[in-house]
Amino acid sequence: MESILRYLDWMSVGLALLAGVLSLFLLEIFRLNSSRRQNPPGPKPLPFVGNLPQLKKDAMAFVRSMAKYGDLSCLYLANKPVIVVNSLPMVKETFVQNGGAFAGRSPVPILDFVTNGYGIIMAPYGISWKQQRRFALHTLRNFGLGKRNVEERVAEEAQYLIRELLTHEGKSFCPIHKIMNAVSNIICSIVFGDRFEYDDKRFSKLLEIINENIQLSGAPATRMVYVVPFIRHFPGPHQKVWQNVKSLKEFIREAVEEHRKTLHPENPRDFIDAYLVEMSKQQSNEDSTFNEENMIMSTSDLFLAGTDTTASTLKWGLIYMMDHPDVQERCHEEIVRVLGFDRSPCMDDRAKLPYTQATIHEIQRCADIIPMAIHETTQPTQLGEYHFPKGTKIMPNLAIFLADRKHWKHPDTFNPENFLDEKGQSCKSEYFLPYSLGPRMCVGETLAKAELFIFFTSLIQRLKFSWPPGEPRPNMNGILSIVRSPFPYNTICHSRDTTH
Repeated sequence: MESILRYLDWMSVGLALLAGVLSLFLLEIFRLNSSRRQNPPGPKPLPFVGNLPQLKKDAMAFVRSMAKYGDLSCLYLANKPVIVVNSLPMVKETFVQNGGAFAGRSPVPILDFVTNGYGIIMAPYGISWKQQRRFALHTLRNFGLGKRNVEERVAEEAQYLIRELLTHEGKSFCPIHKIMNAVSNIICSIVFGDRFEYDDKRFSKLLEIINENIQLSGAPATRMVYVVPFIRHFPGPHQKVWQNVKSLKEFIREAVEEHRKTLHPENPRDFIDAYLVEMSKQQSNEDSTFNEENMIMSTSDLFLAGTDTTASTLKWGLIYMMDHPDVQERCHEEIVRVLGFDRSPCMDDRAKLPYTQATIHEIQRCADIIPMAIHETTQPTQLGEYHFPKGTKIMPNLAIFLADRKHWKHPDTFNPENFLDEKGQSCKSEYFLPYSLGPRMCVGETLAKAELFIFFTSLIQRLKFSWPPGEPRPNMNGILSIVRSPFPYNTICHSRDTTH
């Protein structure tokens, strides 16, 4: 009798759990249906996970497919709706004409734990974000952004990179670390006041953890934090991401302490010096947002953004050059005809190198390194026929603009002719938005343009890149996290014959 009662007790518990799960499931279906009726049309989401399975399968194809639902569509990241803007006129209306209403930053569970609302990139829209962004822009300009001395710095670093790559001449090797080091040295010279040698073990480790975070952030196990945020308290790859970010912040803290010891307020050497001076000026201002945590996160944001985006574009660029040796040769011929083998390029050379400039733009178009920049409404607002409350996630579909069949000559293939007119001169389309637009557009756009042109032109001027025989090519879907990066790959480089 006792065993029967125990069995019935367990059975009751099981039935109660089953009833609870079914109730949650039915409530989720009801909530989803209610949400879908209030939002623009879109692909049907699954309970609890939304459209994450489709994104996992082929994120780029899925994002581009959103345009078939109209100017506005809706997808679900876990149980959160994201409004997708699919037409260029509406994107401009949303993020330029009404930029302030859509300039919020959607929280990212994997990053919120370490940013805590500080810095620039992931900071919420408000006084702190405005002050930090304005100060960063002003300081970057003071230290040469958009000026000739930064171009000279990039050109000099390009020669260091070429020499470093040639240490592997004729052999298969992975160029990713060296490219990251070269690009990072430019922003490091502005932020930290110095560059780092390619064999600097401590800095190499820092670049390794950045690269590791890129891959971990795009891993399915890490994305589960979006679905079930409370699992961030349990073991998993997200813990490694946070540990790596803490290592980066510790690196910056140590640099700040070194700067404090040698600071000359009347003669700031770099961004950290300038920030320390500003903190001192603002000490008596109770409303000041210039504090230690904002300094660490703003420095981290500039360092990461100044490294990851341009380096990822150049990494994709080598892949496309190896895939299209005819394009690589045509660029080389044009560069040598204008610059010779020895003169370093500068930004004034762009007009004389239309095919090379068109190739760089085509790399950016095909690489599409930031296809999912999710914003958030800062106030209740209307878009089209829909009313959205404050905190609604909203995303410009930049991926569809870069592949629009109506506006590109060759939308589905890599072809620099997409950026050349009938006379063979470089031209741009309004659908080309690699740096986004509106209040949240890239802070370092001017620097990124200089880096891409000078690094790419210098590399193709002096080196020839090809695939190692028999080695597999990387999966071209890439790693999609905050930035879309290529999977690791190997290359073979050879020095161009300067007597050719």
